[in-house]
Amino acid sequence: MAKGSTQKTASATIAVYSLKGGVGKTTMSVNLAWASACISRRRTLLWDLDPQAASSWLLSTDQTSRDAAQAIFSKDVEVKKLIQPSTVPALDLIAADTSLRGLDHLFREMDKKKRLAKLIESLSRDYDRIILDCPPGLTETSEQVLRAADLIVIPVIPSPLSQRAMGEVARYLVQRGGAHAPILPVYSMVDRRRSLHRAALESQTGWPAIPMASTIEQMTVRRKPLGAFAPASPSAQAFASLWTQVERQLSGR
Repeated sequence: MAKGSTQKTASATIAVYSLKGGVGKTTMSVNLAWASACISRRRTLLWDLDPQAASSWLLSTDQTSRDAAQAIFSKDVEVKKLIQPSTVPALDLIAADTSLRGLDHLFREMDKKKRLAKLIESLSRDYDRIILDCPPGLTETSEQVLRAADLIVIPVIPSPLSQRAMGEVARYLVQRGGAHAPILPVYSMVDRRRSLHRAALESQTGWPAIPMASTIEQMTVRRKPLGAFAPASPSAQAFASLWTQVERQLSGR
């Protein structure tokens, strides 16, 4: 397992979640996990819950498909047995696979609303930060995620449709009632040359913003987080700044 700082830190779970797909969720998950492990020196676990397994493809040291990711939740496989080192030092990974396509059905059958939260609790002694790369949509899996997270980071493209999806999530959390983790909306894929994007940034000046950049696209070629190959780039600096804000919110819990 990942070895990080010996400083005692209360474990926290950060869910990177969106109602919509294609908003930069995996990019954000991978770069926040890198920042946690390599900037903050936290013992960090990235848990890929998305059956598309993009985070797993980028960071896994084991490209063999085991079709066991769902078995963690049915207790057929102990969660710690599927933890693997990633390609990033001090960052561990629970990889996704196609078995997660049936996860919503499994959660409905099990009728255990806090199964994910209990699994995360069992890992809290080993990790300071657990990053969840979540599938899109309001589903049984997202219900589990929203119960388990200490902070929900929501990537939002500066467009009316993506902003509407963000509003739907906020409305859903209110309608659920009870306490829920704080939300941190983040503008993603920002192109300041576009008037629509500039207007969105001006309307929410307090939201962090991650630029659209060719450097970010290089992640899929190099299969590395930005900090591992372009730490001085504006995009890498934007993610580092975002991580600082995440840590600040977690410290204020």
